[in-house]
Amino acid sequence: MLDINGWEFIVLLVAALLVIGPERMPEYAAKLARMVKQVRGLADAAKVQLREQMGSDFDDVDWKQYDPRQYDPRRIVREAAQDDAQEGSRWLEIQVDPTSYAPFVGGITPALEIVLDEARSASKDIGIGVAVVVAANRIRHPLDARTLARLAARYAGDGVGQVVGFGLSNDERRGVTAEFAHAFDIARRAGLACVPHGGELLGAAAVSETLAALAPDRLGHGIRCVEDPRVLDDVVRRGLTLEVCPGSNVALGVYSTARDVPLRQLVEAGANIALGADDPLLFGSRLNAQYETARTVHGLSDVELAELARASARGSRAPEPALKQILADIEAWLIS
Repeated sequence: MLDINGWEFIVLLVAALLVIGPERMPEYAAKLARMVKQVRGLADAAKVQLREQMGSDFDDVDWKQYDPRQYDPRRIVREAAQDDAQEGSRWLEIQVDPTSYAPFVGGITPALEIVLDEARSASKDIGIGVAVVVAANRIRHPLDARTLARLAARYAGDGVGQVVGFGLSNDERRGVTAEFAHAFDIARRAGLACVPHGGELLGAAAVSETLAALAPDRLGHGIRCVEDPRVLDDVVRRGLTLEVCPGSNVALGVYSTARDVPLRQLVEAGANIALGADDPLLFGSRLNAQYETARTVHGLSDVELAELARASARGSRAPEPALKQILADIEAWLIS
């Protein structure tokens, strides 16, 4: 075998993908998937080795720019739709940062148009409604967020293949939340749902700051609002939907085990909860697994699980006909 270590192998793999080019990526997708499984162990070891060598500089590198998935946004949208449909989902709001794809397709506008086109196509072919949330990145300048908000506003709508929301993602410990307020004002004026992330890596104070600065309609995570009864009461009073993702909470070390995730506490407080899997490609668990955790670990009954599903539907931007059908399907499941 070639005399290279794990990290050198990963570098060579990324280099090969760059040589192949985005236009030829689809034909290599199946081979790549098999290869990724085989080298995952090497990648983990290489990551540890590289972190030891780079020290604190490791965390300053934007590793997403080396992610080969960025070359084929159509594949990402379609496979997300297929996976969710197989698990019984009826409506998907996929979060996308067009900046990640822009260098490979000629800019953020064509990047978003490709995603929206595939969302329409996947909706038609697979039978699940797919809409898009444009997300800004906390580690970039707030002016970049304003640019993305204006782009999202241009394509705003309330159906499949349209932009229905505007978000803010990545490490919430980076950037100043209030500095992104103007971008959310732009999105709100366009009728978009405001759906930033917050309250996972940071505590209840971060949730409170996000509520005050960005006035979200839905909050990615927000799980740690339970650490301050006043913040939890504010979340409930506002009728805010929390996108709770137990799998990622444990994977990121926010809680040691699934049992430690305060899902039951949120339910009993009357919070609107939309269970989610966050990023299945990163964390290795999907939506159904979150519901199974809610049942087996937190002891939620079928009635309570149905209410979680209803809250997820009501907290979405699904069009009224789709929302009525989703709610009817939930009732049918409950009485079956």
